[in-house]
Amino acid sequence: MKTIGILGGMSAASTQLYYKRLCDQTRGRLGGLHSPELLIRSLDFARIETLQATGDWQTASALLNHEALALKKGGAELLILATNTMHELVAELTSGLTIPFLHIADATAGAIHAAGYKRPGLMATAYTMEQGFYTGRLRDTGLKPVLPNPGDRAETHRIIYDELCKDITTDHSRKTYVDIASRLADQGVGCLILGCTVVGMLLSQSNSPLPVFDTTLIHCDQALDQALA
Repeated sequence: MKTIGILGGMSAASTQLYYKRLCDQTRGRLGGLHSPELLIRSLDFARIETLQATGDWQTASALLNHEALALKKGGAELLILATNTMHELVAELTSGLTIPFLHIADATAGAIHAAGYKRPGLMATAYTMEQGFYTGRLRDTGLKPVLPNPGDRAETHRIIYDELCKDITTDHSRKTYVDIASRLADQGVGCLILGCTVVGMLLSQSNSPLPVFDTTLIHCDQALDQALA
């Protein structure tokens, strides 16, 4: 089993989901007392959020690259970044990195193609929905992502930062997310990408009007595939 390096803390809520999913899946696949070989670097998200809000991507890039190289030096044989939004900095983050890096959008796109969908809706942070680094990568694979309307994008983003990243879930926000997903369904999309690693705290296959592709779960499962290959 290869050691998976997880660069996380963005937010801590989602990194906890990564750890649980990887543990559950390893035990499910190997049985007994098996658990994954992991190295986790969990950053202070308040610092990262400030860099996002002020547009200081250069400082964020240097920080993430330093941490990625440290994980490799510490023994990681495969690296995953436990956040969709910060994949904006993948080129800089992986500079000098000599171990495989599993991109969350590539993993998700592969799962969507395998299921036969072409036109997914995307619910994520405003950065991920609007800045092009993520939707462009999906389009490069042949997908045609569809975004919520501007008001729904703003509310999706607000709930992520004001609530989910703080481990807060409410019935009101859950209904809001279901309603946003329903409006995407009305636009004719075939499935829904939970494009922030915490959106699955409110939406899942049990309450979504569309087939769900949870990026957190997909990312973990494909990372484990590689670790066990």
